[in-house]
Amino acid sequence: MRAVITGGGTGGHIYPAIAIADAIRSHDPDSEILYLGYQGGLERDIVPKAGYPIQFVPAMWIDRSNIFRIVKTAGVNLRGVHEAKKIMKKFRPDVVIGTGGYVCFPVIYAGHSLGARCYIHEQNAFPGVANKVLERYCRKVFLGFKEASAYFKEPEKHVVVGNPVRSAFFGAERRQARENLGIGQDDFVIFSFGGSQGAGRINEVVCELMKEMNGRAGETLIFGTGSRFYDDIVTKARSAGITEDSNIRIRSYIDDMPDCLAAADLVISRSGALSVAETCVVGRASILIPSPNVTGNHQYFNAKSVADQGGAVLMEEKELTAERLIQTVRELRADPKRLEAMGRAAFGAVPHDAAERVYSEIQE
Repeated sequence: MRAVITGGGTGGHIYPAIAIADAIRSHDPDSEILYLGYQGGLERDIVPKAGYPIQFVPAMWIDRSNIFRIVKTAGVNLRGVHEAKKIMKKFRPDVVIGTGGYVCFPVIYAGHSLGARCYIHEQNAFPGVANKVLERYCRKVFLGFKEASAYFKEPEKHVVVGNPVRSAFFGAERRQARENLGIGQDDFVIFSFGGSQGAGRINEVVCELMKEMNGRAGETLIFGTGSRFYDDIVTKARSAGITEDSNIRIRSYIDDMPDCLAAADLVISRSGALSVAETCVVGRASILIPSPNVTGNHQYFNAKSVADQGGAVLMEEKELTAERLIQTVRELRADPKRLEAMGRAAFGAVPHDAAERVYSEIQE
């Protein structure tokens, strides 16, 4: 199989694309895979580390703020279509698979116009604009959540597969993860992160949790701040007397996510589709705090799907305070049986073979 994979901007689009590429390669070692991305996205660094060649095409989000920006958006994406066609005429893909982000539009459209079989995967319960537009050019639309189907127009194309997660998460085990991270096996471990970009509001309240946990024997906090917020959080930690050899570990970026999730007793995070899927396949209880600044409030629906099955506590940002978060953490810390039950519920809340399902559907 010759496959073009695309999806970009954030890890939430890129890592599912890599998981699909890995599934193709595992079933068909002779397959040729080329990743098409956007130069300004995280794919620039992530994809080569995953072992796949990458090329870049122009792309731009849909900006409807005025007529001039609409014209600029159209011009950039037309150039993207032209560049994608040039690349594909040389590569000659059998299939083109997109996992979201505005780079998908020029790539999928170019693939369709050249006669390749095209597919998209929508991770969220409320789909993005690009994927809704691209539905008409695709043979199938893979869905992370069944609720997303209502927002598309061709239900006969829809296949609910769940969200593709990289294989490293399925083998992640608590004891080994804690050894890898140098964390005591009997510690109560909290892992907080706000997605690949970080989340300012979550960081604010977790700072207060950090101060409360500082120096406590038998407790560890892994605090993923996001690169934008890292320096500020480190400054606050130092002013609170928190040193680098304490039980508080502050990270600008989480590049060992399987270990951090597997080591945790409790996860505090946004509810992007990929974050939810990764937390669930590892089987960890979580406090999910949806971002209110996303299309269709889709993170709320991602979180609700797990919370309704008992796998998470859903805490909306408008209700989020340091006092409420700390109290919820205390209650969960004091109730190990509830945490274990939440972990089991989370494990059962999502499909565990999404990438395999996507491969099988494409093969059909």
